[in-house]
Amino acid sequence: MFDKVAQTLAPEAGGPKVTDDNAVVFRNDGEPKTISRMIDQLQRLQETQVIPLDVFMLGGIVETLEKRFAAMLGKEAAIFMPTGTLANHLVLRRLCGDRPRAIVQEQSHLYHDTGDCTHQLSGLSLVPLGYKQAYFDCSEVERELKAGAVDRVTRPVGALMIETPVRRAHGTIVPYDTIFQITEFCREKGIPTHLDGARLYLMSAVTGISPAQYASHFDTVYVSLYKYFGAPFGAILAGSQEVLRGMHHTRRMFGSGVSSAGYAAALAYAGIDGFEDRFAAAMQKAHALIDLINGRPGIRIERPPQGSNVFPIRFSEDVDQTRFVQRLRDRSIFLFPDELLPDRYFLTINMTLLRQSNETIAAAFEAALTP
Repeated sequence: MFDKVAQTLAPEAGGPKVTDDNAVVFRNDGEPKTISRMIDQLQRLQETQVIPLDVFMLGGIVETLEKRFAAMLGKEAAIFMPTGTLANHLVLRRLCGDRPRAIVQEQSHLYHDTGDCTHQLSGLSLVPLGYKQAYFDCSEVERELKAGAVDRVTRPVGALMIETPVRRAHGTIVPYDTIFQITEFCREKGIPTHLDGARLYLMSAVTGISPAQYASHFDTVYVSLYKYFGAPFGAILAGSQEVLRGMHHTRRMFGSGVSSAGYAAALAYAGIDGFEDRFAAAMQKAHALIDLINGRPGIRIERPPQGSNVFPIRFSEDVDQTRFVQRLRDRSIFLFPDELLPDRYFLTINMTLLRQSNETIAAAFEAALTP
């Protein structure tokens, strides 16, 4: 595992690296992190302001961060969680109460990638809808509720969760109208809803719909702190005072009494400022770059209709993809095989795109395509 991480951080010993200041890295939602860079940033923060540390995620900079996110998301309260998996798990556990079934997308991270944690640790059954689709619609929710109501033993649904953008669907965004219809239907039925908004802030930069507006349709919302705000780990869970009351006890019961969370919270707090504007600028630049690249023979970058910051790349059969990737790497531009589809490449946009001009990047693509 550590060898794989090392190869990601330093693909070619002695050559350009993804951690170089001018590297354009078409992978992940944020800029590559290194230990030395995070230490330097913490040192600069400490020199310019007092960072009151927390006591096992209580008080200090952690509480300051929680209050800031609660305000930004239009919620009464927020709580720091070490991971998004724990945030989603504990909030569904709380929302479901004595109705231990939760509707989720079949392609959601919680359903596929967490080892059935909600069932194993909390007795919650996940009900997957939208098989092999990025999302489901309101009619599927209605059918599921009707089916559970007429069984010999009723199976009431305690909560519903929507993940958007959908990681396993390469960043597909659930349409706003679909979110509105589902959450309003659930409100009428007395079913609380939760938004897995790990990438909520980058989605808002793409759609122009504010994080608070998205969050307003849900009882609770989770946002990642490490994917693009620069923290080494962490998540924020926001909702009402009633839902989050006493959750710090549950958090610690699940083994998450982290003593060093303040350092992650400080980095995340600094990373919030200006993020939406910078990411919006990167996305605008990306669309212009795609237009430039698509004018070259041998390559086509697609724009999925419900896409976010992930764009599929199509190569002509005569393109040597291994050589193409290496030639880009020599110019400090990095492409990687997809995690789920190792024979496919995607242009994943983050703020490293702002490090080189579109003309320079497009010229590198053209040179890399030359036989």
